[in-house]
Amino acid sequence: MNNVTSAEPRVAASSTLGLIHYLREQDCLDVPRVEAILGQPLASLDDPDHRIAASRHYQLWDHAEAVTGDPAIGLHAGATADTDRMGLAGHVFFNADTLGAAATQYVRLHRLINESVSLRLEQTDELAILIWTVDEPHHYSRQDMDRTLASTISRTQHFMQVPLDIARVRIAHPAPDYAGAYHELLQCPVEFGAPAMELAFDVRYLNRPLPHRNPYVYSAVLKQVNSLLSRIQSRRRFSRKVRRLIARQLASERMDADTLARQLHMSRQTLYRRLKKEGLSFHDLVEQVRQERALRYVGDDRYALGEIAFLLGFSELSAFSRAFKRWTGESPARYRERHRADPEGS
Repeated sequence: MNNVTSAEPRVAASSTLGLIHYLREQDCLDVPRVEAILGQPLASLDDPDHRIAASRHYQLWDHAEAVTGDPAIGLHAGATADTDRMGLAGHVFFNADTLGAAATQYVRLHRLINESVSLRLEQTDELAILIWTVDEPHHYSRQDMDRTLASTISRTQHFMQVPLDIARVRIAHPAPDYAGAYHELLQCPVEFGAPAMELAFDVRYLNRPLPHRNPYVYSAVLKQVNSLLSRIQSRRRFSRKVRRLIARQLASERMDADTLARQLHMSRQTLYRRLKKEGLSFHDLVEQVRQERALRYVGDDRYALGEIAFLLGFSELSAFSRAFKRWTGESPARYRERHRADPEGS
């Protein structure tokens, strides 16, 4: 059995419980074997705040595929909405006002679900695109990514009460023998061997209200989830220090990992390793800081757009404009114009 360090990324116990429930339904649950894989009794998973080491969760997926004999188990396990086993974060998503608000919370709270996978939402004029990126190759689980994709679609359609018209899906692993199962489930073009998993759908869906949202449930569960998120983030003191250095030096030509590592009196490899322990990468931090600053700078009239591009370390305005549109779905000029007309962003 693998040793688990306190720094290893973790997965919400609700995700592991969902797989255990599926094994029970398939009459394939070997409790002693599953407890040995997880290194703990199944009763410990009932705590809604409990978290499982990602490596053990992924070992359980390998075991599940072996005992069911189903290589497409991730797709099959995720294809049912199973709303009783969503976990706290799921109840936040689907009690939001609109699908767009739910997607925003999904991105913000995704580390509560799985600390080894990053999630972001990008928009174009026509598409909203959810993009999942596994932080480290050894944490890539084909079965878990399949389940993530299938459950995202099945639960969204369940709560919207209409089919989700999917424009395209990209899968980060090579085409498996069961590739036809993706086409059957998704009814859209599917590309395998992509850099990250992507789910793209019509951007207009983001404005659709969720018919059975409950603002009281939303408020109560969000408070509990935010408390848990705060405890997780408290472990990330080092990354906050790196973020502050990045923010101060975005406009500098010498803003790179080697320069920041020297300021922290460590090697670039040590910088990367310590960020990895918090489930982050240097590139992710730079992107996050740039995006946050961009929204703040463009939202007021203190700087011209060309000045903002310089302050954020972009070589030219066109490069900044492309990045801003990738983050928000609209140009900096349009965002500024809309913000002037509606300063509350409603």
